[in-house]
Amino acid sequence: MALYRDTGVVLRVQKLGEADRIITLLTRKHGKVRAVGKGVRRMSSRFGARLEPFGHVDVQLYTGRTLDVITQVQTVDAFGAGLVSDYPRYTAGCAVLEAADRLSAEEGEPVLRLYLLLVGALRALADGVRDPMLVMDAFLLRAMTQAGWAPALTECARCGRPGPHRAFNVAAGGSICETCRPSGSVLPAPETLRLLDALLHGDWPVAEAIEQRPRREGSGLVAAHLQWHLERSLRSLPLVDRRSGEPDDAAQASTPV
Repeated sequence: MALYRDTGVVLRVQKLGEADRIITLLTRKHGKVRAVGKGVRRMSSRFGARLEPFGHVDVQLYTGRTLDVITQVQTVDAFGAGLVSDYPRYTAGCAVLEAADRLSAEEGEPVLRLYLLLVGALRALADGVRDPMLVMDAFLLRAMTQAGWAPALTECARCGRPGPHRAFNVAAGGSICETCRPSGSVLPAPETLRLLDALLHGDWPVAEAIEQRPRREGSGLVAAHLQWHLERSLRSLPLVDRRSGEPDDAAQASTPV
């Protein structure tokens, strides 16, 4: 029986039998790990409450034949306490967890950068200082960059001509110059692309100075870009609260050309 220890974030949980759960974690050293938490659904469980989504935990596990088994848990950060009572932050956090799960498809493959991005995003959401939609979009942009899917924002995605360029095409990879622009491209506001570039590079003063409408439009472009590469949408994204923006939908704010 091989024991090992790691720190990780609980991404999701699934029922197993009458009292157990399968816990999916994104860990610092071992990447994504699926492990059994025995008896965690019982009221008498010593660490069941620590193995809930958003929990940042120090865990000890032993290697099983099919799934590893959790034997000890210590809380590092209880991010959920700062999220569950705030719908906009909670829904943004759910989208962040789901994206991290999808972007770490291979179990046992270390993804340290994604783990650090995830912890940073959850900490920012739990602190409640920044707009949760901006935090979510910053995480998605940076996580896609780590996966090799970064959208072109300051140059043409096809020919590399320096921008900024007016058009944006998800299938083409991002910003598109007039020469390369395919049909079906959209024309986001210049502030929208400036916002996405600021979020990608962590320039929060620039990002937070931009008004709500470009934020909503940018969030729509980020979601569309992620969906294109994942080949399916995140189930959590439609639930994200965007009521702080204008009533029109981000997808309608971009004009097809």
